[in-house]
Amino acid sequence: MIAGTLFIVSAPSGAGKTTLVGRLLADDPLVMHSISFTTRAPRTGEQDGREYHFIDVPRFLAMRDRGEFAEWAEVHDNFYGTSRPWLEQGMREGRDMLLEIDWQGAQQMRRQFPEAASIFILPPSIAELERRLRHRGADSEDVIARRVAGACGEMRHVGEFDFVIINNDLDVALGELKAAVRASRLRFPRQRARHPDVFRFLDQD
Repeated sequence: MIAGTLFIVSAPSGAGKTTLVGRLLADDPLVMHSISFTTRAPRTGEQDGREYHFIDVPRFLAMRDRGEFAEWAEVHDNFYGTSRPWLEQGMREGRDMLLEIDWQGAQQMRRQFPEAASIFILPPSIAELERRLRHRGADSEDVIARRVAGACGEMRHVGEFDFVIINNDLDVALGELKAAVRASRLRFPRQRARHPDVFRFLDQD
């Protein structure tokens, strides 16, 4: 039986997903971050095997054709994909795997891993989302407007997720994220797989 849980976390840009996930990973050693494969070049400060597995296009396409990706996509002329064997091995070994992905990738993952726990992180308002994006100081007004419009489209899919966290206060949102993780671990299939001795009576005649 699969003892580990797959956590799928999605959010629009500016909702605070990266910060929340980073703090969860730092506080919960039982959760392992899923590292995707990509054909794009590493950015300054990125390391192979930490942010992404950086590979060339021929290798990516060969992996795709062998069915090694649970999901994959082409974004801005670069390929991104999630390794199915790595996810499945981790969960078989009892580790919880966390995957940060957009709503479209989340749909693909839920079809293949229906037992996964999906979590969507919302900003408290569109105005606050816009303020956060502007506060970064990295984008022009046109880019911010496009990001806000894209975020509105993404947030329309929030009803497809198991848990919804409104990130108004970072500490509160982190507590809710941890609560969602703990609740998912208490589902019957996970408990039975993690503690087979406790449930041995179910196998008795």
